[in-house]
Amino acid sequence: MTTNDAPPGARLTPERRWPMATAVLVAIVLQVITPHTGRLRFWWVFPMLEVAALVAVIVRDPGRIDRRTRAARRTTLVLIALLTVGTLGSLVVLALDVVDTSYSNVGATALLGRGAALWVTNVVVFSLWFWEVDRGGAAERAAGSKIPPSFGFPEEAMPELVPEGWMPRYPDYLFLSFTNATAFSPTDTLPVRVWAKMTMMVESVISLITAILVIARAINVLPG
Repeated sequence: MTTNDAPPGARLTPERRWPMATAVLVAIVLQVITPHTGRLRFWWVFPMLEVAALVAVIVRDPGRIDRRTRAARRTTLVLIALLTVGTLGSLVVLALDVVDTSYSNVGATALLGRGAALWVTNVVVFSLWFWEVDRGGAAERAAGSKIPPSFGFPEEAMPELVPEGWMPRYPDYLFLSFTNATAFSPTDTLPVRVWAKMTMMVESVISLITAILVIARAINVLPG
């Protein structure tokens, strides 16, 4: 029996809401403070919608995440979807600003700032997808649900090194997302489901494109 295998009907300690909420707030703040020169229009819409969705998520299931309701999960998925659309839209706009010489007034500082913010937001967005979809989400994991895992964590291969009843929590998925965006490949945690493999591939592609676009353009516009 691995550390996340709970006896039938057993409930594990639900994880707290604040790590996930903090990561979302960081992503929203980055969207707000990032330089908005270039093609960005109505950039403030997504931060406002995301804050409203985050408030709704917290209201539906505050404190520890233990409510296994469709409404609570739909609200969380709406929040993640908004962050995803905002991230992809920012990537498209950044790519257009980089390759279009008519927007040459977008300086190196603005490009580097937007690229860094986009990279961090990308890490947060995919960590949320991993966290919410794996094993049915945080509430299902806390309830000891028998939904098969999508990732193989190192703690499961070394149960003697972790507390009894260990289960992955949001920081584990954040680390998974960070290492995947940095190394462009799995590191210590391996995807074992097709959706997980494809999602990690998409995250790596976005991270790579962001780095290539920003570095290539910034080198050209930095003062000699």
